[in-house]
Amino acid sequence: MSNSTPATIEDVARIAEVSIATVSRAIHMPEKVANSTRLKVNQAIAITGYTTNAMARSLRLGRSNMILVVAPDIGDPNFSNILVGLENEARAHGYGILIGHTQNDAQRGLEYLKFFNSNQAAGLILFTGILPFGHQTMTARLPPSVGVFEPVFNGGIPYVGVDDTEGARKAVDLLLAEGHRKIAFIGDSRTRLAYTRRRMGYDAGLDAAGIPPDTRIVLEGDGTIESGRHAVEQLFMRDTLPTAFMCVNDQTAIGVMVGLGARGYDIPRDFSVTGFDDVPQAVFISPPLTTIRQPRTAIGKQAMALLLELLSDGRPTETEILLRPDLVVRNSVSTPSRNWSKR
Repeated sequence: MSNSTPATIEDVARIAEVSIATVSRAIHMPEKVANSTRLKVNQAIAITGYTTNAMARSLRLGRSNMILVVAPDIGDPNFSNILVGLENEARAHGYGILIGHTQNDAQRGLEYLKFFNSNQAAGLILFTGILPFGHQTMTARLPPSVGVFEPVFNGGIPYVGVDDTEGARKAVDLLLAEGHRKIAFIGDSRTRLAYTRRRMGYDAGLDAAGIPPDTRIVLEGDGTIESGRHAVEQLFMRDTLPTAFMCVNDQTAIGVMVGLGARGYDIPRDFSVTGFDDVPQAVFISPPLTTIRQPRTAIGKQAMALLLELLSDGRPTETEILLRPDLVVRNSVSTPSRNWSKR
């Protein structure tokens, strides 16, 4: 092949002595192609230097095969595994991924919409939980869009995530079964729907146990380690201590454990702590954290499948897909300390 002329799929088909359709299947659906045929296609790709890069193909066809993924914090430990699911599903259907990192800056989110004005992206995956502010002035309408990880507040777009209410209910039911009745909920939020749903699971569990609402301990938080540590300080200043902490996510739970440890308390001998998400740090903190596991890769795969359905048909078969969470029991939960009877 000439170094100045990009190889085409026709070149690959000619060298492999198969049809163009077979080359396409070998690239995008290899499980549907015989091993011997797939080997011939792969050898032809190596010989020609053919690339299936989605951006290059988009430029040739005059339409985009790229999906824009907008996230507020790509350092969030939940992001990478969801991205794996998104990318695998996109790649299997001939699409590529662009990542827009807003760093919680609304203006950045708006700027990424320029990709749609210039036909560089076909669809949008939102991790942010909000639509880009002012998007009406940037585009006539939003492209096909799906929210993931965090429901889009008043957005009216389809959502794929974990069943937050069910997960929180599993955590509170575990604490109740261990004998806890003074369970603090750390991380209440009026702006994050996922956290609101987790609060609903907490309340439902305590309602079923007959624990009056006016005796419950609820503190707001933003899901950071610092917010968990700060919650511990608030409770000690108020002299209103629970026997267990049910945290809105693992980062908050780690902050609670750090705050309790700094005061010389042992977990779970003195206090029990649960989290939500099952991020990698949950295994390595001491003691390992009891938490709710999100099926993150599966969430990403389902979200991308839903978006591709929108791109194909213009309407989703479902507006909300909630995957079931799993309770992961480790060493941060036990029965209430006997010392509590003396307090």
